[in-house]
Amino acid sequence: MYNLRLKPLLLKSDGFTLYIVMKSFFYIILFCSSFIFSQENKSYFSIRDSLIEKGRQAYFDKKLPLLKTITTQVDSLYTETKDSVLLAKYYHFKALQKKLTYSNDSAFYYYHLSKDVSKKIYDSLAIGRRLLSLANLQREAKDFLGSEISSIEALQYLDPINSTIYLESVYNNLGLVSEELGQNNGALHYYVKAVENNKLNKNNIGYLYIINNIGVLYQKQNKHQKAISYFKKGLSQSNVKEKFPIQYALLLEGFSFSNYSLGNKKDVLQQYNEVLSIRKKLNNYSGMSTTHINLSNYYKDLNLNQKALFHANKALQYAKQTHNNKRWLEALKNLSDLTSGEQSKQYLDEYITLSDSLFQNERQLKNQFAKIRYETDKKEKENVVLKTENQQKQAEILYHKQQKTIGWLAAAVGLLLFGFSVMFYFQRKRKLLYQAQLQQIQVREHERQQIAKSLHDEVAGDLRLLYQKLQNSNLVEEAQKLDTVKENVRNLSHQLSSISFDKVSFKNQIINLVSDYFEIGFKIKVNGLQSYDWSRVDNSIKRLLYLSIRESIQNCKKYAKASTLTIDFFVHKKYVHLGIADNGIGFDTNINKKGIGLQNLQERVEELNGTLTISSEEGKGTQTSIQIPLNGWTNKNTPS
Repeated sequence: MYNLRLKPLLLKSDGFTLYIVMKSFFYIILFCSSFIFSQENKSYFSIRDSLIEKGRQAYFDKKLPLLKTITTQVDSLYTETKDSVLLAKYYHFKALQKKLTYSNDSAFYYYHLSKDVSKKIYDSLAIGRRLLSLANLQREAKDFLGSEISSIEALQYLDPINSTIYLESVYNNLGLVSEELGQNNGALHYYVKAVENNKLNKNNIGYLYIINNIGVLYQKQNKHQKAISYFKKGLSQSNVKEKFPIQYALLLEGFSFSNYSLGNKKDVLQQYNEVLSIRKKLNNYSGMSTTHINLSNYYKDLNLNQKALFHANKALQYAKQTHNNKRWLEALKNLSDLTSGEQSKQYLDEYITLSDSLFQNERQLKNQFAKIRYETDKKEKENVVLKTENQQKQAEILYHKQQKTIGWLAAAVGLLLFGFSVMFYFQRKRKLLYQAQLQQIQVREHERQQIAKSLHDEVAGDLRLLYQKLQNSNLVEEAQKLDTVKENVRNLSHQLSSISFDKVSFKNQIINLVSDYFEIGFKIKVNGLQSYDWSRVDNSIKRLLYLSIRESIQNCKKYAKASTLTIDFFVHKKYVHLGIADNGIGFDTNINKKGIGLQNLQERVEELNGTLTISSEEGKGTQTSIQIPLNGWTNKNTPS
């Protein structure tokens, strides 16, 4: 009887137990599935990262066939997974292949593709590294301005993520570029920045390279005692010869060269031979060409021509093998000096032919680099245009819907609401017309910026190269004339260049401008700048105000002979007023015509429906008044 009463309870209990068991089983399956999926992800990332590391190592070991195989494997894995990191790395490895075959134009192209893929996935580290690679290629091709631009762009990506090891490399490259451009103080500044970042990442090899570069910088200035102090810093590092033989050889050779240049020749030959032995053991053929050149010069100074000739031939052999063009030319020059007759002439002809060929190749590479940059930027702009067109279509659709809604509402609520709708329509139309006018102004500003950039980067750069060539050819007068033309081109590019308030506010831009021109004998007073929230004023108006002030200051310093300049800002609900007055010599406005700067200013003011008034009398200074309507007043809350 006891069992009969208990049985229904057992049945209910079994049903509940079954529910609990099945629910637990479900969670166990879910946990196992998650665990397996997690393990699969870890396995995939492990495979991917291992493959990428093998590719990098193949490049460092100069194993081209292996690098090609790994590149194909990366491509296959990307096809299977559609992992954008792999696509970026595929283009990166293609660039490394081209570097190993000295096809720098193709390497530049693939680096660009890799960088663009990394931009799409917001991989700042990869973007910065690719820009650094591009900068190094540009420096090697003597596109120094291009290298400087790529390096500065790399800083924009690497600095926010505090990637000190690559920041060190970027600053080191900027030092090398500044050195090539003859900006020794700038080069030293960048090397110091590189050392500061090196202290944070404790990269001993990087430190040795930077110290060597500073030593070489002082060598080029014939400050050999200073250079020696830096070479000694590197050589005094603990176990440097055993741990870092490549860098040790570099430092020892620089140390020996500076000692030799100072006349301290006691141990120079022994040290050069030690460097040669280390580089031979490491198969560092490019470095061996440099050492053989130094040995050739050493024996040439001692009139031991046979030994000098032997080392010049060795330098030529290794320079050709490693495409070390600088040593190649030096070896040919030495061989021409050390031989005579037809053989000497043959070496000299080869030197001249190679020099001209390298110049043409460098120019062609720079043009190719510029073309790749142009085509990449063009594609990016086309994408922006398509996106903008799509947004405009959506805006038009929305606009028509609003008009239809307004029409129905007007019919429903009567004449009063209809009149309100009409007023709203005309206000919106006027705003759209104003926005269209601002867009046209921005397009023209962009065109000016592009022209300024082309003048600065390409025309001025080519003129600099031609200037250096004329100087080297002892055509001093022609070189000076060309230098004047180059400065005129640079000044024109600066006049055409625009100004941006995205990173530096309008207030700070004006303060910086005034500070640049402020002198003891020329004081500038600014009133009203701090009284307004300039972030609510459209950038086109602020740009006009900035350029007006800059043009007035420049004219004042150049022509007015003034000691004081006063700048007054006043913002009303409907307009902004700028007044500029000086105590200079003034001029007769009925006689003097406006120069091109004032004509450009007049056009800019008229583009924004503003007024420009200039009043002056001889001996009573000059007063400039500009008034611009504030149709572009917005409700932004960004700081000014």
